[in-house]
Amino acid sequence: MLAAGEGQRLKPFTSSKPKVMLPIANKPILEYVIEALARNGIRKIVLVVGYKKEQVQDYFGFGAQFDVELEYIAQPQQLGTAHALKQARDIAQESFLVLAGDNIVEPDALAPLLQLGPNAILVKRQENVSKYGAVVIEGGLVKDIVEKPARPISPFANTGIYAFGSEIFEFIEQELDLPQAIRKMLSRGLKVRACETEHAWLDAVYPWDILRLTGSVLSWMVPSVGGTLEQGVVIKPPVSIGKNTLIRANSYLVGPLVIGENCEIGPNVCLLPATAIGDHVSISPFTEIRNSVIGSDVEIGPGSIIHDSIIDRGCRIKGHFVCRSGRAEIKVNGEYREVELGGMVGERCDIEEGVIVQPGVAIGAGSRVRALKILGANVPDGALVV
Repeated sequence: MLAAGEGQRLKPFTSSKPKVMLPIANKPILEYVIEALARNGIRKIVLVVGYKKEQVQDYFGFGAQFDVELEYIAQPQQLGTAHALKQARDIAQESFLVLAGDNIVEPDALAPLLQLGPNAILVKRQENVSKYGAVVIEGGLVKDIVEKPARPISPFANTGIYAFGSEIFEFIEQELDLPQAIRKMLSRGLKVRACETEHAWLDAVYPWDILRLTGSVLSWMVPSVGGTLEQGVVIKPPVSIGKNTLIRANSYLVGPLVIGENCEIGPNVCLLPATAIGDHVSISPFTEIRNSVIGSDVEIGPGSIIHDSIIDRGCRIKGHFVCRSGRAEIKVNGEYREVELGGMVGERCDIEEGVIVQPGVAIGAGSRVRALKILGANVPDGALVV
């Protein structure tokens, strides 16, 4: 499994963690992929790691708690997917799967690909394949793969999930990316089959995709209440509450919603749909949060309003903090995207009383913001706003 990438377009959230470790509904993306493999009976998994690889290794260990056996291989430079696969050449079996560790995939999506065997690609219909690789298919066979096509040449996106035989290594010697290697296979007359899936395949390309993925994963959630509810708490399922979490009096919780362990919520807090709250989070009274992701070890002061926003782990936010949603044009790596979004706060930020974050504004990791500031432009990592 390829888990070495950084995720440049997902900053500030990948400034301090690899893309595969971005939490979606309180679990890293990579954990969903490992679970999908285990559900299909695949227990031996090789992880090609690179950017901040220690975080992956520390979290997953050797895989025992996930009922799998994990082995790690380092990709010193993140030069591409073919280059990453080449690192595992000496331990690869005669046939194997290759998956991107930064895309959530439902377990049922993998079963047909396993039945096909090598060589095959899992594809999925997308309204817009311009940010993916477009796969041209004829009679169930792959005829071409074009990365980020300028015009619509196919409705099928390359999911980055493949079934290969050992012969793939003959075609990646001089290639950096797997689509290039597959095009070389096709030019030599080898057949590569296409396997279409209708099951979920979720990719986070931009920061706001974290909200989309969270909403999708929450829709699969099995509700459970492991915490303590004080008098007057209203819950409209599906809501999942972790153990040792305290929901104080008169709070209002509407699912789909997940709250982690050892949290203190309220009193008089309103948590609305498509929201994920991490572990060890404190949310003070008269705060409203909707369609947002709050990382672990976050403190949010009273009277705050947070809509369509992402707040990474370890932030300390004083009262009357406002992240309202609105239309915003955002530049990411030279691309401009117009989205409906609130604020984006990187990890371990300290934000004082009465700060307002305008729609689409990102606050870099480790930044400090003095009281009563209105932020209308992005704040770089480690900045002090006075």
